[in-house]
Order: sequence, then C-alpha cells, then structure tokens
Amino acid sequence: MIESIVNVAGLTLDLGSPGQPLIRRLMAALRDGVRDGRLPAGTALPPSRTLATELGCSRWVVTEAYGQLVAEGYLNAAQGSVTTVRALGVADDHGPTRRSQPDRRPRFDLAPGVPDLAAFPRARWADCYRRAVLERETGLLGGRSLLSTIDARSVITDYLVRTRQIREDPSQLNLSSGATDAVGWLARLLSAGGHRRIAVEDPSWPGLRDAARRAGLQLVPIEVDGDGLRVDQLDDHRVRAVICTPAHQFPTGVAMSADRRLALIDWAHRVDGLIIEDDYDAEFRYDRRPVASLQGMAPDRVVLVGSVSKTLSPAVGLGWTVLPQQLIMRILSEDLELRTGPSTFTIDAMAAMISGGWYERHLRAMRLTYRRRREALLAALLELLPEATVRGMPAGLHVVVDLPAGTDVENIVDQAARREVAVAGIGRYRLRSDPAESSLVLGFGNLRSGRERDAVEILAAVISTAGSGAGGRDRSRG
Repeated sequence: MIESIVNVAGLTLDLGSPGQPLIRRLMAALRDGVRDGRLPAGTALPPSRTLATELGCSRWVVTEAYGQLVAEGYLNAAQGSVTTVRALGVADDHGPTRRSQPDRRPRFDLAPGVPDLAAFPRARWADCYRRAVLERETGLLGGRSLLSTIDARSVITDYLVRTRQIREDPSQLNLSSGATDAVGWLARLLSAGGHRRIAVEDPSWPGLRDAARRAGLQLVPIEVDGDGLRVDQLDDHRVRAVICTPAHQFPTGVAMSADRRLALIDWAHRVDGLIIEDDYDAEFRYDRRPVASLQGMAPDRVVLVGSVSKTLSPAVGLGWTVLPQQLIMRILSEDLELRTGPSTFTIDAMAAMISGGWYERHLRAMRLTYRRRREALLAALLELLPEATVRGMPAGLHVVVDLPAGTDVENIVDQAARREVAVAGIGRYRLRSDPAESSLVLGFGNLRSGRERDAVEILAAVISTAGSGAGGRDRSRG
C-alpha cells in the first residue's frame, strides 16, 4: 500500500490525495518543504531505497523525483551518496563561497564563480525542455541510466570532440549534476580502490576539495606558479591521484604550460595514477582558441570533468565526465546510490540545445559580452587603483588583484559587503594560509555591463580606508 503521509528528515510531509501520480505528489511535497523552510538548506534526505520502502513504492519513483529536483535546483546531489537540500539561489558548482553578508543581493556582484544569470536563455531552454518531455518515448520513461541515453551521449560527445579535442566514444561519457557531484563520486571510487590521499592545487576551488575530503581522502596541497600546478612536488608525496585545472586555474588565472602538461601525464604513467581534469572556464578564452584538454593527450590516465554552471546556469544542474575505459565497468558495478545525476529530460534538453546550434551561439554571444566586461573592469582598475597589479590571462570570469603588502584584505571584504559590493580574498581558496598575501579575486560574470567603473569606485574608496586594518586610517599612497 502506498502511503500518503511520510517522514522525511524528521519532517512529516503530506503527499496529498492519490488523484495524481505518486512521483508528482512527492516532488510537490519536497518542493513545498524547501520553499517554506521546513526542509532547511543542508538537510540530508533519506536514501532512495529507505524512502521507497517507507512509501511502499518502486525505488525508481524516489530516484527520479530526487533527480528532477536536483535539476530544478531544490536539491544537491554533490555530497557523497547523500542527497541534501540546496539553499535557494545560485547552486554551488564553482559558485561563490561568501562570508556572512546582508541577506539582500549585493548592488555590485564582483564575487567570483557566477555567470551572467540574467543572460540565461530561458525561452530557448524551456523550448528544448518541453520538446524533451513531449518527444521522449513512453518506453524510455521508466528510469535513468548511469550513462544516459545513447542519442544524447553522442551529441554531447561530438561537441566535446569538436571543442575540447577529447579522444573517446559516447560509452565513456557519464552525465552528472555538476563538477562537484562528479568529483565526489570519483573520489569515492578512488577511496574504495585503496587511495587514501589526493593532490589538489593550492589555492583552488573549495567545493571540489571538500567533495574529495567527504569521500575520506586526505588532501595534499600542491603549489601553483605561473606555469600551473607544480608537478615536481607530486613526487614528494605518496599520491596517485590529482585534481587540477589545466585550461584556466582557479583562482590564479594561469594556464598549465606545455612542459607541465607533459610532465603531469608522465607522472601519471609512472605511478599508475589518475588525473581529474576540471575543465574550468575552458569555454571562455578571449585572445585565442582554448588549449585542448589533457584527456585528448592521455585518455587512459585522465578524467575530464565539465559542466554548464558557467556557460548556462548553475541551476541547470548538469555536467559530464569523460572516463578512462578501465573505470567504466567499475562504475557500473557500484551501488546505485553513487549514480547521481540530472534527469533524462535535462540531458535531452541539453542535447537539443547543442544539436540545434543554440548552445554554441549562446557561448559566442557570452564570450563577446564577458570580453567587453573584462576590458571595462581592467580599465577602471587601472584608473582608480593604480597601485594594484592585475593578473590572469584573458580568460574566464574573474581576475586577481594584488594589493600592496600589508593590506588588510579581510577587512576590505567585510567593509565592501557593507557597501553592497561582493568581493573575495584569495586566502579563502587556500588550504595553507599565507599571511603575506594581499590579493582580491574579482568576478565580472554577474556584474551588469556599464557598471564596472561604479563598482571599482566604491571598492577603491573601501580600500583607501579599510585596507590599513584596525582604526580605519587612510592608507598612504605615496
């Protein structure tokens, strides 16, 4: 017998009358619980098997409901095998990690990790999603395969072959809910296979590090310099796996040099290791074509991880991994709880965006927008903060601003928030603190075009008064 009242994470949810399919009632009850705060952000939901038993229904009903709500932005499947409630707002897949700030949205959003949310192609995405729902064959509505559908896999694989020069076939493409989700289950596979440690860039994006840490892996910080990851330091630690961002390192903004790329691949072969290549910001290069993926050079040693969190929106909740052949059978043999990912409708909608040419058309338009926005931000920084040094190649959605030694970056971040300007200090992204470091990471993805100078003007005023630390004294410029 299917129950109409169910306990979820200590909360009793009423699934309503049985006049509608159970999956729709379950999704509606969970949505309502998240919206009204009865299921607060971070709440862990029951495993699909447990909830299905309590409901007296097929496990597919629960996994499909969870998957759909992940795609809609209500749930997060990135934390291990546990599905959790996501804070309503921007999803955390390479999204901002901010300090305590006013609840209202900042007037000037210079936080890194956020694309232009207003530019999301709503009408086109809605049309593709509608087509995915209407055209899906009835026989294919019964569940979701770990490796998705053949047609959608082929479309996405062809896109990656064309744009990222990968070397694999559609059978090695896995669809995830985003980069954090993908790194989480990859880390669990590594842990189950005997790995105890994993190397990570320092500084780097905390979300991916935390996903590996939650899987039980000890993090080994590796320095980053002007050529990218210090590959020579890997041999100093007993590691056989590394997470890195060769195309555009976050947050330093450098690309891994050709010599380092070859050295990293050589290391992986020598130690029988695995490289998890986070394809961060690879789509946004403004001076030349992006460098090809590492995966195309060593498909047997590299897992390519990508997502649409920057190109479309984090709320879409869709990403991909291109896997070495030797991992495929292992993944397929893992417990189903590892197989998080977007709904089949989301996958099919994305495939339609690509095959129709709309996705790449959107990317071309956004490259032009972001390039102009970056140029305007750099001009404002040069004019209003001449003592600062801006670094980072012409790529991505952020720049690093080095301030004079001794600048109180944390105070600047706090005071800027009070002036409704969201910024981040580079120290937030470090595993090992560097007291001598005084740099800001400024994002321009979600900053409205034409407001760059206004934002920097306020930031410059904050730096002049808050940068010297306690007491609010003006910082000498001469």
